[in-house]
Amino acid sequence: MSQPGRVDKQPGFILHTLPYRETSLLLEVLTRDHGRFSLVARGARRPRSDLRGVLLPFQPLILSWFGKGELRTLHSADWEGGVRPLTGLPLVCGFYLNELMMKLTARDDPEPRAFSVYDAAVRDLAARPSLAPVLRRYELRLSQALGYAPSLKRDSRGDEIAAERYYLCRNAAMPEPDPHPDADLAGKVARLSGAALRAIDADDYSDHATRQQARLLSRLWLDALLGDEPLAARELLQAIQSLSD
Repeated sequence: MSQPGRVDKQPGFILHTLPYRETSLLLEVLTRDHGRFSLVARGARRPRSDLRGVLLPFQPLILSWFGKGELRTLHSADWEGGVRPLTGLPLVCGFYLNELMMKLTARDDPEPRAFSVYDAAVRDLAARPSLAPVLRRYELRLSQALGYAPSLKRDSRGDEIAAERYYLCRNAAMPEPDPHPDADLAGKVARLSGAALRAIDADDYSDHATRQQARLLSRLWLDALLGDEPLAARELLQAIQSLSD
């Protein structure tokens, strides 16, 4: 007889783990087609458990589970492979990816695009490139995938972004052409060049000015989403903010 709510072979990642009862683990997982939710891995803390070397953060897994409530039960987990373990500063950045995903997503709200953004960011961190572009790409693409931020292809009037112009960006609004690019700014607004907006939209962070302006835009969007709510580890946020080329 099949188990209620059984789901087999779903791509997923572990975002957070906690000890659960005497021998189990409580997992916060992100899956491609079922979103973010909690799983209990029964017996996973036993010394001879097959799951001890599999349930690792920042590793692509194939998960199967059953149950329909808020806490489902892990049936099996297999390591998909292909991603080098994160260490050092990439590991700190990985914790930031997880925390931001947990802050911005609702439970049981599937969003395959957000999963793809996370998957790409983890693989980029494992490849150990310049870290700042990986974080900016993740922040901006995740905000867009979740519907919190606009496309950067056109401005507020519907015109295509022009490389030679400057634009004002406010929260989740589309970029507005800036009639006075030399004027001082007040309030929660950022001024970005059209060239930078076009580069960000094209996922091209090769230019230093683009990387700087992408950081302004990501801070603007995230401040609007998170408000005064701090990240759990203040030191982590400071480490991310201090990244530079």
